[in-house]
Amino acid sequence: MDLQLNGKRVLVTGASKGIGLACAVAFAREGARPVLVARDALGLAEAAGQVAKQAGVQVDIIACDLAEPYAAERLADKAGGLDILVNNAGAIPAGSLEQVDDARWRSGWELKVHGYIALARVYYPQMCQANAGVIANVIGMGGANPRADYIAGAAGNAALIGFTRAMGGEGPNHGVRVFGVNPARTRTDRVLTMARQRAEARWGDAQRWQETLSDLPFGRLMEPAEVADLVVFGCSPRAGYLSGTVIDLDGGEQYAGRR
Repeated sequence: MDLQLNGKRVLVTGASKGIGLACAVAFAREGARPVLVARDALGLAEAAGQVAKQAGVQVDIIACDLAEPYAAERLADKAGGLDILVNNAGAIPAGSLEQVDDARWRSGWELKVHGYIALARVYYPQMCQANAGVIANVIGMGGANPRADYIAGAAGNAALIGFTRAMGGEGPNHGVRVFGVNPARTRTDRVLTMARQRAEARWGDAQRWQETLSDLPFGRLMEPAEVADLVVFGCSPRAGYLSGTVIDLDGGEQYAGRR
């Protein structure tokens, strides 16, 4: 299927690894021109090499910490105009209300919640003026299926779900689509780290982390490429009526009673 993305300029945040890197590869394979953004310049260079190896194209990279003040504006000055924005960078800490102190809570929200909003503030008006563009927010199931042991993420993701729905309802009036994807547990460094944190919190033993992943749909973690494929399709003209929707990509877990 031709996704009609050839030549489209796509900015992907959190693109040095995991879902962001998988999105960059998937867009590049469709002929799009990804711009990879992350905090770690070395990690970005390695990611660019992986995109070149897997998709056969060279990509642009910009090192930027979106948790810093005015980072979105600085990034936009370097990146220039876009056809598609994929908000993906995030590192909200796991833990209960008692375990996540105020500093860690605020730091996590600065990058993900306010980082998504800040980039939308920059690019949404530009897209509206051009009467074209797509914003995809990679959020997370914590906002749709909240848990007390991921309370900062549950609250932050819920805010981004509301943000996405509100923008996605208005965007079509200006030729712009905004949608979201809520991935469940995916095979990334972050998910494995959170599994260790949950094991430490529950049993005082981080080495029991695999026990926190014993109830997965299909008996496995989701792969980053599976999330990326949905994001890329949603950003394509093939999904031209998709806006205001946040898709729960969880293998049915929320309906199966698994905890």
